[in-house]
Amino acid sequence: MNDALTIAGRTFRSRLMVGTGKFPSAQALKATLDASDAEIVTVALRRADLSKPAEGSILSVIDRSRHLLLPNTSGARTADEAVRLAKLARAAGLEPWVKLELTPEPRHLLPDPIETLRAAETLVKDGFIVLPYIQADPVLAKRLEEIGTATVMPLGAPIGTNRGLRTRDLIKIIIEQVNIPVVVDAGLGAPSHAAEAMELGADAVLVNTALADAADHAAMGRAFALATEAGRLAHLAGLGPERTAPEASSPLTGFLFRGEAST
Repeated sequence: MNDALTIAGRTFRSRLMVGTGKFPSAQALKATLDASDAEIVTVALRRADLSKPAEGSILSVIDRSRHLLLPNTSGARTADEAVRLAKLARAAGLEPWVKLELTPEPRHLLPDPIETLRAAETLVKDGFIVLPYIQADPVLAKRLEEIGTATVMPLGAPIGTNRGLRTRDLIKIIIEQVNIPVVVDAGLGAPSHAAEAMELGADAVLVNTALADAADHAAMGRAFALATEAGRLAHLAGLGPERTAPEASSPLTGFLFRGEAST
């Protein structure tokens, strides 16, 4: 826990969060969770019966003693819908944590910044710990921090595309400007994408589609876990600067003939 992730005063060992959509079976999801060692697991409220988790369902394989079950408002199109879903999850006995997702346009599934800000303001005032999914917008990220969200979660690329960190420059600005954890969410399709996000200084990553698409779910879960750790370690170690011109790693003069000069 020397380098624990802290969100709203709660600490987590793992910096890899896992989504539960698209998996071919609950067993595939369980294998992924076990291999990835993720501690925060998101579940779409529209796809889960929180009151009666059926045997073999997504909820049945999530160990609540190991995982924080983070309900998300995926599918909500307005702030009012998102707030209603969050309150239903709390009424069903879940902790008052929510991943806030508002995607009114069904083709590209890009988050609505105006409705997201409205919903976040309402939920924060109502005592929720809000983790909002947003476009990589530094201005919006700062506004969300100011109203009291626990994190910001900018997308790396559109949901489900596996295209990697297409918003790299904007995410870098967000990391520099906000004082709450930055979780890169959506579009990370390979372990190298997760490592790149962590090298930039992101506090965590959330991955779903890349894990569900894999031929070997457990192996991919482990790969993302290792990549997340490697990227974090590289960030803490301090990456060297990029250079426009080549520079020798060893001096090219002064050492080959040093011995002869002294004799």
